[in-house]
Amino acid sequence: MDIIHAVILGIIEGITEFLPISSTGHLIVASDAMGLDQTKATNAFHVIIQLSAILAVIANYKDKFSLKHFDLWVKITIAFIPIAIVGLLFSSQIKALFSVKVVAIMFIIGGVIFLIIEYFQKNATPRTLEVEDISYKQAAWIGIAQIFAVIPGTSRAGSTIVGALLVGLNRKASAEFSFLLALPVLAAASGLDLLKNYKEFVGENLITLIVGFIVSFIVAYFTMKLLIRFLEKFTFVGFGIYRIIFGVILLYLISTGVINSSTHA
Repeated sequence: MDIIHAVILGIIEGITEFLPISSTGHLIVASDAMGLDQTKATNAFHVIIQLSAILAVIANYKDKFSLKHFDLWVKITIAFIPIAIVGLLFSSQIKALFSVKVVAIMFIIGGVIFLIIEYFQKNATPRTLEVEDISYKQAAWIGIAQIFAVIPGTSRAGSTIVGALLVGLNRKASAEFSFLLALPVLAAASGLDLLKNYKEFVGENLITLIVGFIVSFIVAYFTMKLLIRFLEKFTFVGFGIYRIIFGVILLYLISTGVINSSTHA
């Protein structure tokens, strides 16, 4: 991996981590397109750009880190527990699912789900308008919805936002809860990978890691701000359409042999 690869992947991670379009799916496809093998150095890079995404959340929502919002973090913890349990119990089975073909199929399925939900939500009145007002029960259901994110291409942000919309949050509150819920999820995933690949954070890999970290942080920081502004006027329909188109293109590229369908992360 060189500097150009680091910049491209950093941008992709920064944009897609907090949008309902699957960062993992995009990184798998982008790495395959650039001919990058999934080595320990590549895995270390993915850890670094995920850590930068965590810092982007903290930078955007630093006002939430106080005793005043203790109750909110209890709810975030409740929502985190289901995926933590599934991740620990079925980690090997989850890794076996990571392929471009699975990503393509889940992109399409997720896109259709977003279109269906937005169709039925257009005349609905959300019960929860602010992220602080989410109930414990709503948090638990969002956590259960997040379990589907273990399937590559589903999108962690997508599954949590869908879950939040279904339990009565408006689009803004759904996105913000998804941002904050990313903290424990990414911290847990990055922490485990960090222990496995810590030897790669030295030597010639260091420059690409630093570049990827900075690029991912900057892009993620502004992506979150732009998404909240976007949702003040628009719906998730555009993301649903994008997912379907992207998934269909991937299936076509797989069928023509341009992309190897068995590529794993």
